[in-house]
Amino acid sequence: LMMFRDGRNLGTRSFFPKTNGEDSAEEVLGAFVSQYYAEQPPPREIVLDRDIPEREMIEEALGLSAGRKVQVKTSVRGERAGYLDLVRRNAELALATELGSNAAQRARAEALREMLGLDELPQRIECFDISHTMGEATVASCVVFDADGPVRGQYRRYNIEGIEPGDDYAAMHQALERRFRRAVEARQEADSGGEAEGQGDEAGAGRARSGAAVLPDLLLIDGGAGQVAQAQAVLADLGVTGVMIVGVAKGEARRAGDETLLLPDGRELHPGAASLGLQLVQQVRDEAHRFAITGHRGRRQKARTTSKLEDIPGIGPRRRANLLRHFGGLGGLKAAGIEDIARVEGINAALAERIYASLHGIDTQQGLP
Repeated sequence: LMMFRDGRNLGTRSFFPKTNGEDSAEEVLGAFVSQYYAEQPPPREIVLDRDIPEREMIEEALGLSAGRKVQVKTSVRGERAGYLDLVRRNAELALATELGSNAAQRARAEALREMLGLDELPQRIECFDISHTMGEATVASCVVFDADGPVRGQYRRYNIEGIEPGDDYAAMHQALERRFRRAVEARQEADSGGEAEGQGDEAGAGRARSGAAVLPDLLLIDGGAGQVAQAQAVLADLGVTGVMIVGVAKGEARRAGDETLLLPDGRELHPGAASLGLQLVQQVRDEAHRFAITGHRGRRQKARTTSKLEDIPGIGPRRRANLLRHFGGLGGLKAAGIEDIARVEGINAALAERIYASLHGIDTQQGLP
């Protein structure tokens, strides 16, 4: 898609739509035009490289949406024909890059299949990681990869509660238990027509679409034998079968390529940095690590912001929410003066002084500025 406004080229975007088995280029292009401009304001003129079904009806619908006439042209000459030729070449380059990327991903998946002795390529890989700071604000992440790469819409984070701070084994056990118990329940709902616990077919179908009921072919655990044992225990307790568990343990130097893979039968693999299979494992593990750290930092910051205000007498949940909303967060509140704070709903002058003093470490006995 190449866009022009007022004679200026605004750049090119490449799309790779799911065609749902449709072979006709005309049908695919027509569907794309209709869907894309249902969300974007249509220009006065859309130039295509071929005619599409129901073109006149699409023109009319887009015109109604835009409040003015919209033309869909499929036979052009001169400058516009040159633009179409340029778009075709850009599309060919983008497609070649995409196919090359997919081929590389498939090569890594095939190498992983051979390395682990799997009968088929893993169609769904999940990886779990734990992140915390000295036991504070523990978060577990679960990332999902399919044959084409990451499936970000099915990533999940789990806020870990009720464990000893820093107990990574308990954190991993809790995250895995929550994830796979949900899968078991979703499958039971599907088997019983989605009526479990008073939920209808639509709720059961929604959970299935979100990936809740789908089990991974390969479950990667970021950690050593202890973490792998937690995964094995959880799946055994829930009666989950058909999932291969592999631990990803860092080497002594913690360098990329030094990882040891712990297999369910007790074997240890040291593939080395040149292994395509290990490169895929690293990609998935690193994504789980990134996703866990991002969640942990957000939770830690939220906890610290909340706790600072909770320590101030007279600040309950409603006043705390009002303050943070009014100033856009703790940073804005700390930058505010006493008079500014007193303007917030529910905050009087005396309370504003206490808030200011607490956030700036001022002893109220010594007086305020």
